[in-house]
Amino acid sequence: MQPYGTWTSPFHAADIASSAPRIDGAKFVGDEIWWGESVPAEGGRVTVRSSNGNVLLPEPWNARSRVHEYGGGAWTADAEGTLFFVNAKDQRVYRMLPGAEPEPLTPAGPNHGGLRLQHGRLFAVREDLTGDRHRRAIVEIPTDGDDDDDVQETIATSGFVAHPALSPDGTRIAWVQWSDRHMPWQLALLHVAQLGGDTVASTPTRAALQPEWISDTELVYADDPTGRWQLQSITLDGLERTSGPDPIAPADADTGYGLWVLGNRWYQPLSDGRIVAVRTNGSDEIRLIERDGSNKRLEVPASAHVSVDDVSGTRVLLSGGGAGVNAGLWCVDVNSGAVERVRGGAAVDEAWMPPATRVTFDGPNGPVHAFDYAPANPHATAPAEELPPYIVFVHGGPTAHVSGGASAAIAYYTSRGIGVLDVNYGGSTGYGRAYRERLDGQWGIAEVDDVLAAARGLAAAGKADPERIAIRGGSAGGWTVLSALVRGGVFAAGISRYGVTDLRMLAEDTHDFEKYYLDGLVGPLPEAEQVYIDRSPLTHVERIDVPVLLLQGEDDRVVPPSQSEAIRDGLATRGVDHEYVLYPGEGHGFRRAETIIDALERELTFLGRVFGFAPEL
Repeated sequence: MQPYGTWTSPFHAADIASSAPRIDGAKFVGDEIWWGESVPAEGGRVTVRSSNGNVLLPEPWNARSRVHEYGGGAWTADAEGTLFFVNAKDQRVYRMLPGAEPEPLTPAGPNHGGLRLQHGRLFAVREDLTGDRHRRAIVEIPTDGDDDDDVQETIATSGFVAHPALSPDGTRIAWVQWSDRHMPWQLALLHVAQLGGDTVASTPTRAALQPEWISDTELVYADDPTGRWQLQSITLDGLERTSGPDPIAPADADTGYGLWVLGNRWYQPLSDGRIVAVRTNGSDEIRLIERDGSNKRLEVPASAHVSVDDVSGTRVLLSGGGAGVNAGLWCVDVNSGAVERVRGGAAVDEAWMPPATRVTFDGPNGPVHAFDYAPANPHATAPAEELPPYIVFVHGGPTAHVSGGASAAIAYYTSRGIGVLDVNYGGSTGYGRAYRERLDGQWGIAEVDDVLAAARGLAAAGKADPERIAIRGGSAGGWTVLSALVRGGVFAAGISRYGVTDLRMLAEDTHDFEKYYLDGLVGPLPEAEQVYIDRSPLTHVERIDVPVLLLQGEDDRVVPPSQSEAIRDGLATRGVDHEYVLYPGEGHGFRRAETIIDALERELTFLGRVFGFAPEL
């Protein structure tokens, strides 16, 4: 017999830092498959690799965009093997011919991202943050490398743009656009314009995503007019809409989620007009949709945060995670059903990492969805009278979601006898608009209600020791951690990674993309200033009476270190047990191997100290 938390585990922090690749887009390139991949051992640098074993983008080059701060779509390639990428250091777009050094295609200054190479033409989202009035544009970038000043501005706005899609005949471009007063999942419009013209045609939408041309006259996109992101089809004669929007294979699930990064693709049309699409209802499934709307599920390992990265003939590239596999990249033939594992995606040993169990709890605002990962270790048994300690994981966003995928980082805890409950609180995507709008005006209240209800429900079901439940989250999840600790009475400890502590400070410091996000989550300033004060954990730091671990990136621009340091100082003043760690070179989210290792080991040691066991690192 071994007490929970002390079980001997094969999962070590150093292994987890490199256990599952973080895939950043994939493409068919000639007879090869290329993909982007973060390399924790190289400071989180994003390289591009090939299925023939080559590393195509060497150090010090780093394919990473900063558009909208969260980036995405930082590389693409043509069939001949020319790589186009955004370099993290200067945010310029570069071209790298096979065997040659990268050469810039854009001038220094603006940020670039969301690269799309279509019909031999390269488009990107450009962001200029100089001056008093920030501007974004869709630009066409010449690929010949002759003149980096010959970038053509196609569409410009003081708001935001994403997903440029060029018509097959090369005469029109479609894109998604939203104002700085809204987040894209609240209100985003679908626009189509003639290249070189001034006229813009708009289609009434609620939260449009990812337009794709099926032909010169048919345009498909995702939208949620019924409360679920569904594929929609319209037909166009030039810029005039002649029919639609018509739903394509509607279902009680979402094709799409929060547009945080520019590289996500939730569906892809095949050359014969069929569509491969992700459907999300908690977890993901992949559907093959026929032209008549009939559809079937593709039997693939991927079921968590799946991106449909590229298609070629009847083959499709899927990246993401799965309930029984680690994160990876797969090539699937939709006709034969053959599945090839390209990178990662290894099956997990269910004795060590059992699939997540979907659970639902009753909360004051309605049902609360979560995934339960119970402790699992084939070589350990806890005393019969002991209940396991648990960590409640809280995702960031807050408009994001978790999908129940296998994770070595979760197994790091469960294999040692510490359960994990991953909560999709109200406000999460993956359950429709009504569920995510439960957070409107209620951030700091509704999601805290939900995580408290989930923890209480877990304990009431006899699955967790009610005296040993901790809560852990990053960014907006860190805010929920601290807000839940302010409420008190449920959690015995909290771990906040780069968490928000003061709303007024966040409103003052945050970047353009989220400038008015708080208007919807809390209320507009200055009218709602008292609400900002009352909701902030920093205002009520005297109510926190349990140990807290604070982990923070020094270079974080989304939630600066001043946020964590303010709550640290408040805890120190009152003598509350706490630890604060500042990681140099890290931004909003940890990418370096040494940071990932240190953070995991600190968390485990912290929990052991608080809960009274000596964990094996």
